[in-house]
Amino acid sequence: MRWMHAAGRALLVVAVVLAGYAGLGVRPEAGTASDARGPLTLVTAGDLTDYLGPLLDDWNRSRPDERVTLVELPDSADETRAQMISELRSGRDRFDVLNIDVAWTSEFAAAGWISPLERDRFPLDAFLRPVVDTATFDGRLYAVPYVTNAGLLYYRKDVLEQAGEQPPRTWSELARQARTIAPRYGLDGYAGQFLPYEGLTVNVTEAVHSAGGSILRDDGARVTVDSDGARAGLRFLADGVREGWISRDALGYKEEESRKAFQDGRLLFLRNWPYVYADASAPGSKVAGRFGAVPLPGADGPGTSVLGGSNLAVSSHARHPASAADLISYLTSERVQRRVLTEGSLPPVRAALYEDPELVRAYPYLPTLRESVLSAVPRPKSPRYDQVSLAVQAVGQDVMALRQTPDEAVARLTRELGAISRTD
Repeated sequence: MRWMHAAGRALLVVAVVLAGYAGLGVRPEAGTASDARGPLTLVTAGDLTDYLGPLLDDWNRSRPDERVTLVELPDSADETRAQMISELRSGRDRFDVLNIDVAWTSEFAAAGWISPLERDRFPLDAFLRPVVDTATFDGRLYAVPYVTNAGLLYYRKDVLEQAGEQPPRTWSELARQARTIAPRYGLDGYAGQFLPYEGLTVNVTEAVHSAGGSILRDDGARVTVDSDGARAGLRFLADGVREGWISRDALGYKEEESRKAFQDGRLLFLRNWPYVYADASAPGSKVAGRFGAVPLPGADGPGTSVLGGSNLAVSSHARHPASAADLISYLTSERVQRRVLTEGSLPPVRAALYEDPELVRAYPYLPTLRESVLSAVPRPKSPRYDQVSLAVQAVGQDVMALRQTPDEAVARLTRELGAISRTD
């Protein structure tokens, strides 16, 4: 799954101290015993950095009667989602705690697959403010933020310095530099994740919001994409292809293809997740020590990233809801969030970690990531998010392939999203 894979390398090293954690309550549902305790199963996408096992070993040593078994599903987000849904629809109680992509919270909540949680039982004020919004649906809390992610603009610092330029803060600056400076150094101008998959949904959503538009209202019931902002966002992407500062090769990029293009010294600018920083700084990288990262630019100033990451939710069929809630408390505590950061290389949700002097000294881009997260937005919320995402991908692909104008694309997306929302 991309939110696990995307941040998947080194950040820092801090030890974890396992202490006692107060139980956090799950709102009782009909037919469940909310205070039930006992063994648990935590289901997640593939743990590519093998950090979860040691975290759960600490829990299991401390609470042998509430031992957690880890179930790892495929790394592919689509396959993980399909397997989770198949199990949840069956009504079986195999899974207690689910580590779900932030974009799935609304769908799982609307379907009744996860239980609502009591807001006042969780230290939500200690989390970065926007991440809490990803865990809500229809005004209620259905999950607890676990890890987050926000897009950054990576740039060749050495190239811009030689050209006497600062990193761009607006689309017009980015387009000018990508169009005029990149060719002088044998580089492509700009790339994101433009293959038609979830990454394109993210890139299109960021472009729309960075121009002041939106796609759906928070409850998913009203389509809001028919706006000048949405047209401007799509035009930015289309112009990049038409003018050549987005190469045709980039239309086939996912996260890793675009990361490799930048790391191999073929790109001036790259939109990608924080995990790229560690990879591009590693020995063997052709850009190690020669690049920087800033928040995404927008139409007239700073842009808007889409939030990535995952949330922890309690299955509505959980056997031991009280233990499940305690596990969520443990995994989102500040001490364990440090270890998620150090061993899993996943951006934490605890705000204080982004201002820790030791961490900032070791990883000076953390304040930039914090700034990006604080100005970020969730992906469109909808009980039928999978259909919404497919519609956005299809339109984005046609716009960037220059088969459809931004005006035509907005009209089409308005119709298609309207049809999806009417089926809810």
